[in-house]
Amino acid sequence: MELNELEKIRIEKLEKMRAQGFEPYPTRADVTHQVSEAAEAFTVFEKDNPNGAYAEKVALGGRLRSIRAMGKLAFAHMEDGSGRIQLMLRINELGEDQLARFKEHFDIGDFIQAGGTLMRSRTGEVTLLVSDFKMLAKAISPLPAAKDEEVNGEIIRHATLNDPETRFRQRYADLAVNEEVRDIFRLRAATVRSLQRFLDSRSFIEVETPILQPIYGGAAAQPFTTHHNQLHQDLYLRISFELYLKRLLVGGLDRVYEIGRDFRNEGVSFKHNPEFTQLEFYWAYADYLKVMELTEQMVSTAAQEVLGTQKIQFAGAEIDLTPPWRRVELRQALIDSAGIDIDQYPDEESLFKAVAAKDLHPKVGSPRGKLIDAMIGDLLEPNFIQPTFLYNYPRGISPLAKNVPDNPEVVERFEGFVGGMELCNSFTELNDPLEQEKRFLEMGRAYAADDKERHPMDDDYLRAMAYGMPPNGGFGMGVDRLVMLLANKRSIREVILFPHLRENETE
Repeated sequence: MELNELEKIRIEKLEKMRAQGFEPYPTRADVTHQVSEAAEAFTVFEKDNPNGAYAEKVALGGRLRSIRAMGKLAFAHMEDGSGRIQLMLRINELGEDQLARFKEHFDIGDFIQAGGTLMRSRTGEVTLLVSDFKMLAKAISPLPAAKDEEVNGEIIRHATLNDPETRFRQRYADLAVNEEVRDIFRLRAATVRSLQRFLDSRSFIEVETPILQPIYGGAAAQPFTTHHNQLHQDLYLRISFELYLKRLLVGGLDRVYEIGRDFRNEGVSFKHNPEFTQLEFYWAYADYLKVMELTEQMVSTAAQEVLGTQKIQFAGAEIDLTPPWRRVELRQALIDSAGIDIDQYPDEESLFKAVAAKDLHPKVGSPRGKLIDAMIGDLLEPNFIQPTFLYNYPRGISPLAKNVPDNPEVVERFEGFVGGMELCNSFTELNDPLEQEKRFLEMGRAYAADDKERHPMDDDYLRAMAYGMPPNGGFGMGVDRLVMLLANKRSIREVILFPHLRENETE
């Protein structure tokens, strides 16, 4: 590790501490309270004893966030995962040598343990009057940048970090100095817990399915490929949980869900990351209409539990997640937005000409389903700001969904859109194994042999279906995108702790 001048100075401090008999990375910490617990206990004591002295000694641990030294006195702020508290270090309690040691060896960013009693400063701030302290971990690298903030009439310098590239590459530093970033991931954890509670309360059970799969499926996406050396077998990182979760319906688990990682070897954008968190559930004896109702209830409940409201702010718009959500049929939506009735163009050649005539720049050689999918992404999705279910999709891009009754070319599928982006996807799931095999073969013929998104035949899945699969409604939702909405963040990188980034050529 190449060191800069500031880091060299801190290493000199570290070595000097050791020479004086003080270990900068001790084995034990003797912390008795989190900051928030100590402050709350002191506040309760004050209410019952307005003029009493708080005698209980506490020992707190955390990172130094500010230091102000002045003669026989020093103030600092220390922060742990629960909050921040002021430290007062006086020569009266510590003695001249101890106070001098603090000023000489301790820097912003160091982890310390401080013991003492709680009091209120003259400005009314809850403060730990320090009687002893020790280093828990010396920070060799200073926290990034700095900003000045006025606190109770005094200017305090705090670490900060604003450059997005540095923030995402060094998330540890980003979290260390930006409280609002830590709040995003607290919100994320609360969102996941809310989704779990919602489904658990409706008799769904949470399961785990394979991440390494011999055949990928359940979505139109290019997989990541790996190899098992001992088995001499190529494997794929899953692109979906779907086919494994539906096997469980065959086995008699009627309501199942999984929250976990999927991996798709595709483009990176403000709403795409190669690995992302997905929620999928499968609900026996339900259809896509019932799943619509459950979806709007689940998402609105998550917003209410996490934010305390079903009206959220996202990308400058107020979005109301309160059910019921708007429902729009796909065919009618494309007629309204593009003047193209897809029922009038039953093959890719005729639809390509119709789309090209509207100056929509279709991709040459695209199957009919992909042409429709492109129109959804270009014309409809950006305009669905308020929650909207787009339903009844062409069979060509939905090989796992049941037909709409009396219409073999349209299937019971919906996608949910919020804030101008796709949030979720659902089918009334196909449970006829013979029809499913036919669909797999159709997909194979519709896509070029080298198309990376071509859906492979899964014989074991067909074998499972042949034992009998109950009718069911299936659902998938990008958890990262839901967190984007609730956190009011336009980039998926803001809500994933360690997003995938292009290799940094300067490193």
